[in-house]
This record gives sequence, C-alpha cells and structure tokens, in this order.
Amino acid sequence: MLTETGNNIVKYIQERQGATAKELVDFLLISPQAVFKQLKKLQEKGLITKFGSPPKVFYVLAGEKQAVVGLQDKNVSKYINDNYLYITPDGLLLEGVGGFVYWCQRNGFEPNKTAREYVATSKKYAAFRHNGLIDGRTKLAQTFKDVYLDKLFYLDFYSIERFGKTKLGAMLLYAKQSQDKKLIKQIGGMTYHGGQKLIKNENIQAVGFIPPTVDRKIQLQKELEKFFALSLPKVKIFKAVNQIAVPQKSLNRLPDRIINARNTIFVGEVQPFRTILLIDDAVGSGATLN
Repeated sequence: MLTETGNNIVKYIQERQGATAKELVDFLLISPQAVFKQLKKLQEKGLITKFGSPPKVFYVLAGEKQAVVGLQDKNVSKYINDNYLYITPDGLLLEGVGGFVYWCQRNGFEPNKTAREYVATSKKYAAFRHNGLIDGRTKLAQTFKDVYLDKLFYLDFYSIERFGKTKLGAMLLYAKQSQDKKLIKQIGGMTYHGGQKLIKNENIQAVGFIPPTVDRKIQLQKELEKFFALSLPKVKIFKAVNQIAVPQKSLNRLPDRIINARNTIFVGEVQPFRTILLIDDAVGSGATLN
C-alpha cells in the first residue's frame, strides 16, 4: 500500500507524463531527502522508472510490466548471463537472462526455445576461437591480393545472425556514440586480459593504436590506451583529415577503403621493431589494418 505522499507522486508523474525530483520537491513542499526516499520505494515496487543520469534524471510511470520468466535450463541460463547484453531503444542496459527474456518478449519469441537457439548459434562462432582469440587471417587472404599483416585477431565477432550484436559489439557501438567513460572502462576490462595474453604469446615489442576519423570529445581509443597502460614502446600513428572526414564504414567499395586508409593514415617516427601489435576498435573489411 502506498503512502499519501507516494500516491501524490504517482499522480503528479502520471498527469505530467514525467517529472524531475526538483519538480516533485517544489510541488510537495517536502525535503529532497523525503522525495528521494519515496522515489526509491516506488521504483522498488515497479511503479515508476528512472531515466538519465545526474544531474538530468527524469521519472516516468513504468510501462505495463512484462511477466517475469526464468529459463528452465541452468546451463543455458549461465551461458546467457555470461554472454548476453541488450540495450533497449530508450537506453536501458540489460544484461544476462533478464535482458534476453525482455528481448524475446518484445519480439514475440518463446524464451526457452529461443535461448537454446541463441546458445547453439553462439557456439557455432565459438569454434573459430582459440585461446580466447578469433583468428582473422582467412578473412584477409580472401579479401586482399596483397596481405601485409602476419596475423589478425578478434576478441569477439561484432554481431551474429538473427540475434544481432554480441555483448562486446553492443558495448562498443554505444560507448562510442554516447562517449560514456563507464562503458569504455567496461570494454577495457573485457579486453585487457586477451590483449595481455596476445602480447606475451606473440612476443610483441611495440604497440600502435589506430586513430579515429571522427573527432569526438572522448575518444574510445585514447581512453583504452590510458586504461591498458602498456609499458611497450608506442608507434605514433596519425590520421590526416582533408576537407571532409570520411570514415571507413561509410565506404562500400573495397578499393575506396584502401585509398582512404593509404592516403590518410601516417606513421610518425619510424623505428625498427620485429613484432608490432596494431589495435583498432572494430574491423570491417580490414583495409585500415592491412
């Protein structure tokens, strides 16, 4: 049962289709602490939902609650909890079984059957993984006449059929778009050990981070470089932008991508290293790295 204050908050939010905590304080004429206490209780009861992050937080009535559905198979549940992430159209990040069931319900899929299909599809791609890394050399050899990389590794695929972006793929996309440092740090945590293993196994002597084309206040590659804090010598790589900055992903033809990479990416001070690790945030055709 709600208190009188709780009922007044729900009514106010319903009438205005949303409100901030400050608006509620001004309306109710009570302390901010009392308002936040009531808001917390209403969220716990599933009556309201919070959007945004301080200082811009907005409270709205929760939509019609989805039935809470668990998954019958514990092994399937564990796999999905470890590997699945869904970001809703309005920006909520839902991980594991909860996110998967939510996605199923939105698309009209039966969760248990779909969960088994998700695991089977994911494990099909896991067959390409060895020692935690995916070998991409075959892709290069099939794409380019001249291949200049000795090896190419992915930490994960960007997406898989039917189920869309992988956990890492989704986080990468939205971390770049939202310039969210918290998401970028999570990506760093997910990729750090794979990178360290690669550096050790391949006897890496130097590292270079591929620079971005689009100028953003917070650059994912720069943040990852700080997060990794590698003690290896750095190969300085620069991206030259002409009159118009043209990202690789905006080009459909492979020859155009090659021209873009060849004519806009430059190495600064050249030093002799036997084995260099080049790090890019995502690989499409592979033209930039090659």
